[in-house]
Parts: sequence; structure tokens; C-alpha cells
Amino acid sequence: MPSVSRLAVAPVKGLALTHPDEVQVTPFGVPQDRRFYLVEESGKLVSGTKDSPLFTVRPATDEAGSRLSLAFADGRTLDGEVELGDPATTMFFGRAVPGRVVLGPWGDALSELVGRPIRLLRADDTAGGFDSFPVSLLSEASLEELARRSGEERVDGRRFRMLVQVAGTAPHEEDGWLGRRVQIGEALVEVTEQDPRCRMTTRNPDTGVRDWDSLKAIKGYRGVTNGDGIMFGVYARVIRPGRVRVGDPVEPV
Repeated sequence: MPSVSRLAVAPVKGLALTHPDEVQVTPFGVPQDRRFYLVEESGKLVSGTKDSPLFTVRPATDEAGSRLSLAFADGRTLDGEVELGDPATTMFFGRAVPGRVVLGPWGDALSELVGRPIRLLRADDTAGGFDSFPVSLLSEASLEELARRSGEERVDGRRFRMLVQVAGTAPHEEDGWLGRRVQIGEALVEVTEQDPRCRMTTRNPDTGVRDWDSLKAIKGYRGVTNGDGIMFGVYARVIRPGRVRVGDPVEPV
């Protein structure tokens, strides 16, 4: 039976991933996943496809988003209670996300890293900063097939920043779950659509440096959808919340 092989959350959108042994999946995703995010001075969401140094910063937070830690590659760590300032609304791919500016040293340190002023915000709602859907899934077999088709020894699944990585399926078996409900541990989700990939997946997940054309590799054997969509993995909405742990069964129902 397919099972959860890895979980991945990004406490700060666009920074390094963390890999907890278990998460609480709510209708809005995982509370500590993308709770914090970065915006330009203009208020526009910072694009992770352009700012490679951000990948090297390891964040941590709690489910309430009341504490934040950032560990930098040079050995510095900023850790403390979160103090909130002015409200601000940020557009996430056509969806308005209300939040507040995070006061303190974190924004200044990240601005220094990317070489321009940026601001750190916290979404008002837990898990309010998810991209398009609260849950994403990708199978290990799909990663192995991508590696085989492109002549790579292996493809690191962290490139795709999916919440749930699944073991024990056929390649791209998750595509066959479209329109179906899937039990993942205690949570029940409905797979709604394929996940269109972006340039972020071309960057090394440790360094943020572009080192492999993942989009060309996927397109080379899977083609495009609706004219230009390069699909890899699937999105899902939450039907019933629950705890999900590494090793839990993943079962279409």
C-alpha cells in the first residue's frame, strides 16, 4: 500500500524546507506551513525564483506562529517571540491574504541577504499563506521516472516543495487520483488538479543556484497541458482534517 515517505513544510515561504515527522492537516493546510512570507517594498510577494540566497536560510516556528527562528548559512541564528506591526494584504496568485508586518531583526537580516529592502509578514490565518491548495502530493516513483527519462542518477523531491511525498506507487499514479478522495493518515482529501510547475524547481534546494532544467526535462516526456502547463504532482483540498505522520498509509477511497 502507498505510504507517506516524507513531509515538507516551509515556515517562511521561499526559505528552506523543514521535514517534521508529523503534521496537523486543517482545511487551510498545515498551520506552520507558509505562515510567514516576504514582500517587496511595493507590497508584491517576493518571488523565490529570483532570490536564490533565501534557500539557504533554515526557518522554524510553532503551530501558533508566535515564535520564529532563522538559521543563516554563516552560522547566525535569530530567534525570538513574534511581535506584529501594521496590517497588510498581499496577493497570492489572485488570492488576497491578510497579514501583519513582523517587527524585529528578521526582515533586516533577510534584506541584507538579498541586497534590497524586503519585509517579513505573518498571515492572520494559520496556514493562510499556502499557494493554490492546502495539500500537495508527489510520488517517489514519479521522481524516479523523471530521473530515468532525463538521464539523471536521481532527482531530489525537495525541488518541488510538496507537502506529502508518497512511496509505493507506480510512476505518476497520483495523476489517476484526480477527482477522487484519498485517505492520508487521519486526514481525508480530494485530489482536484495537477500541479503546474515553475522555475523554482530548476534551483538546487540546498543552495538556491539554478543547476538543472527540470521544466525542460518534465516537458520532454510529459508534454504540456492547456497550452503551456508543465505538470508534476497533484493538488488536493481537505475534506476531513487530521494528523498525518511519516509512514501513514495513503489510500484512494
